[in-house]
Amino acid sequence: MLEKLLSLDVKLFVYLNGLGSESYDGLWLFITKQTHWTPLFLILLYIIYKKIGGKKTLQVLLFIAVLVLITDQCTNLFKYGFQRLRPCNNPDIHSIIRIVKSSKSFSFFSGHAANSMAVAMFVYHLLKPYFKYAFLLFLWPLIFAYSRIYLGLHYPIDILCGYLFGTMTGLIIYRIYQYTQIKYFPL
Repeated sequence: MLEKLLSLDVKLFVYLNGLGSESYDGLWLFITKQTHWTPLFLILLYIIYKKIGGKKTLQVLLFIAVLVLITDQCTNLFKYGFQRLRPCNNPDIHSIIRIVKSSKSFSFFSGHAANSMAVAMFVYHLLKPYFKYAFLLFLWPLIFAYSRIYLGLHYPIDILCGYLFGTMTGLIIYRIYQYTQIKYFPL
């Protein structure tokens, strides 16, 4: 069963990766760098500051830092625990895929997917009371994580498991944030 699932995962990866075009490689290389998303982060930071104030914004930043630290470290534990080769390093498919970027680390699960989904989930719940369209935040992890398939760095299951882990972690840390606000920082 697991082998069949992994085989389907590889086939889906080959298909999705094959949709790429050399003329778009630069765009996806740009998208995959975390620092290029800084304008989005600054806009979100400004919105959070305007809605909840300076003191609470600092608390939010602390919680997001802890969230990213937890998600990132757990991702590394999984990567080195499972040691799944990245598609770009898989000799079985190396000749039939587009490799735009390569990496020596392992593949399962995607840190880009986990971190971006965790932060998006946390910020979504934080801003949901203020914005009807807060759900649009989830476009960021979708685009960000797809770049990893496009570039040849992750299989779809790596992305999906990263999303699931990020969703769970983002929700847990948000609930802890809510609890601390009620218990230690009431209005």
